[in-house]
Amino acid sequence: MPSREAALKALNQISSDEASAKVLIEAGILPPLVKDLFTVGSKQLPMRLKELSATILANVVNSGQDFDSIPVGPEHQTLVSEEVIHNLLHLISNTGPAIECKLLQVLVGLTSSPTTVSSVVSAIKSSGATISLVQFIEAPQRDLRLASIKLLQNLSPLMGRELASCLRGPSGQLGSLIRVISENVGITEEQAAAVGLLADLPERDAGLTRQMLDEGAFQLFISRIIRIRQGETRGSRFMTPYLEGLVKVLSRITFALSEESGAARALCREHNLASLFIDLLQVNGLDNVQMVSAMAIENLSQESKNLTRLPEFPSPGFCASIFPCLSKPPIITGLCKVHRGTCSLKDTFCLLEGQAVDKLVALLDHTNDKVVEASLAALSTLLDDGVVIEEGVQVLLEAEGVKPILEVLLEKRTDSLRRRAVWAVERLLRTEEIAYEVSGDPNISTALVDAFQHGDYRTRQIAERALKHVDKIPNFSGIFPNVG
Repeated sequence: MPSREAALKALNQISSDEASAKVLIEAGILPPLVKDLFTVGSKQLPMRLKELSATILANVVNSGQDFDSIPVGPEHQTLVSEEVIHNLLHLISNTGPAIECKLLQVLVGLTSSPTTVSSVVSAIKSSGATISLVQFIEAPQRDLRLASIKLLQNLSPLMGRELASCLRGPSGQLGSLIRVISENVGITEEQAAAVGLLADLPERDAGLTRQMLDEGAFQLFISRIIRIRQGETRGSRFMTPYLEGLVKVLSRITFALSEESGAARALCREHNLASLFIDLLQVNGLDNVQMVSAMAIENLSQESKNLTRLPEFPSPGFCASIFPCLSKPPIITGLCKVHRGTCSLKDTFCLLEGQAVDKLVALLDHTNDKVVEASLAALSTLLDDGVVIEEGVQVLLEAEGVKPILEVLLEKRTDSLRRRAVWAVERLLRTEEIAYEVSGDPNISTALVDAFQHGDYRTRQIAERALKHVDKIPNFSGIFPNVG
């Protein structure tokens, strides 16, 4: 046994180097390691040696190889075979923290690869181990907690609903996760992973959002974002993923604005979230922050038409009711020209304040298609049904936003971006002056004809209407019914 221990210690040292780990894999280290871990009874290794084996396996797995084709068992099982994953999960639930941590790191490595993550997810689901894995969030050992959170973050894109359901439960893991994220210790890898996990969970899960509201999570995250923006939180290599995660988690509140309790709306007003997200549009170099902020602004702006306070006109007097010509309509100043009522950025999330339109227009020439699409979607709320579209067009004209929108159409970057652009351009072309000017630009007409010919059904309908605005409808048109 002493020689075995010495050999394992040596292999542990060697495997910590990525290049050496690859050599060990080629030399066939995986089968004996797996056997050492899974053997039970009189022939099993002492726990201290199993811990060494688990450490070596974790080092090897995190070397970046594809483990779905390397056999580790007598029946050609691989590390991501269901049987092997089930055995790993069983070990994780029945050993001490040190081995648990290393075995979780093995699963972190296996779920970090797009070629193996789906196999691990399937095995976790079939084993019913999700709740057990989530419970490690409350582990007192920081290394164990970090490994579990990183694993759950890797799983969240494929297991978002299941993880959200577990976190929503009464066990308190959501609260533990929130405490980790908001801990005032600079910015750690654990915090970045924890907020990344929350950020990847389904944003429309109303139950999770409601529980986060109840636990005061959003207020804590707002405070952290503001401190980062003001330079009060010292930077670290985890600053970017941490801030991206915070902004994405905060944005989920904007998907709950129509909730009956009104708690989400009240929080957005109390903390002036529209202004905060507009400020975050200017975080250059962090595309995800800009994209998510624009999406949040779109959600907020969609609510403006429902929240604006419409003027109440006094009822006409007796004479005026008989002789309408004797009464003059009251003149009310200060009304929002797009939403027809009393608006503000803080209370009704109106984009006409806070230089929101200018900042969104500035992002339309961004190199990241997703940032452009999110910005265009936010601007499109000024052209939506339920607002005064003509005034929305004027706002875009004043912000010099019409030409950039036309440019987005011409660039034909992605199908989804083209759909957005065609919709917005059709709305713009309802204004005669713009339609007249565009009618002389063959490139715009060509782009609309292309969308008419090759877009999806809805896009083709809208492109047809746009072409009619500029009298450039092809002679093969008329195949769609009129749509309002």
